[in-house]
Amino acid sequence: MRVHRAWLVAGVAFVAILGAAGFRATPGVLITPLHEEFGWSTGEISLAVSINLVLYGLTAPFAAALMDRFGMRRVVAAALTLVALGSGLTVFMGASWQLVLCWGVLVGLGTGSMALVFVATVTDRWFVRHRGIVTGVLTAGGATGQLVFLPVLAWLAEGPGWRVASLTVTAAALIVVPLVWVFLRDHPSDVGTTPLGGPAVVVRRPTASAAVRALAVLRSAARTRAFWFLAGGFAICGASTNGLVGTHFIPAAHDHGMPQATAAGLLALVGIFDVAGTVASGWLSDKVDPKVLLGVYYVLRGLSLMVLPGLFAATTEPSMLLFIIFYGLDWVATVPPTVALCRKIYGADGSVVFGWVFASHQVGAAIAAVGAGLTRDHLGAYDLAWYAAGALCLLAAVMSLAVRHAGSHDGAPAGGQDRTRDASRAH
Repeated sequence: MRVHRAWLVAGVAFVAILGAAGFRATPGVLITPLHEEFGWSTGEISLAVSINLVLYGLTAPFAAALMDRFGMRRVVAAALTLVALGSGLTVFMGASWQLVLCWGVLVGLGTGSMALVFVATVTDRWFVRHRGIVTGVLTAGGATGQLVFLPVLAWLAEGPGWRVASLTVTAAALIVVPLVWVFLRDHPSDVGTTPLGGPAVVVRRPTASAAVRALAVLRSAARTRAFWFLAGGFAICGASTNGLVGTHFIPAAHDHGMPQATAAGLLALVGIFDVAGTVASGWLSDKVDPKVLLGVYYVLRGLSLMVLPGLFAATTEPSMLLFIIFYGLDWVATVPPTVALCRKIYGADGSVVFGWVFASHQVGAAIAAVGAGLTRDHLGAYDLAWYAAGALCLLAAVMSLAVRHAGSHDGAPAGGQDRTRDASRAH
């Protein structure tokens, strides 16, 4: 039996996302080496992380529109090249503003151009059947990248040095570019086939510029309460994952006497369990109301973060391993149901709307990255940051469960009557 071309496209997308994840695994690993070599404060280094996170998010909706206009293959190949450039140039820096430029701006733009909107675009174009579980698997690619790169980068940073770690990420991103260019295709019709489980689709490329379309979709979606509930919840999602745990878990553990390599290994374990949790979440998103899944995920995450401050120690205790397993299963399990809700409510504009929702995710992550760094600088500990993130997760659960009742009388999303009917059914 012949394998559908959609599976090859999904496989290449997974590898591309995994390659880009390499640099995104480095902030927590490099904070201590950069502080020791240059004397930069945690707050200064966290500023570069925050700019990276903000651009990673704000680039996403424009990248989704660019993929509609110019194709996924061109956008993703260019994005990986930008990641490699930004990572490679860090080896020459000697001032904190250069860290902001390379780590913050260049890598932020590159990774943002192939963030989770890439997942949404691939699944929307190539899959009708198995869409939820494929979304989960591709989303897990980022966690898999963390799993693959993080222990290696931590070892390189402590041994040969952080510059070798940065160059390793550059090489990994560049290796993926030829695979994307040769095997990734923008639409099933490009290779004479149809989406998996669906009929042929007539491709109409947008005539408006990517920026105009992205902003038009934002204006329309912003008239619905559902958008603000989804964006607010996802902002808290970013604050409680990439911004806080992804950036500060390793230095927080190091504060309690844990070796950096050991802490990096624990964070890599989060990636292992995140793969299982995200794939399961994708499967559940095809069968369970997505807003209910989001509510459950946020409650569990909030409770786990509230107990974390009491678990740090110089050695890896069983209680910390339980946290890693529990938290890891929930790390980005929120993505498949959020994508499903955007698709259900906003129809053909769902990928771009999700790009804006994802932008809020990264704004939340950026605020948490800086806020936690300043908390550590001024209070000498991260405890307040963990408790605040846990409480915010409980608020995100409430907002997610309210999506069903939002937008009943709001303006219709961009795109016309069919999507208006979709929004009505979603509420």
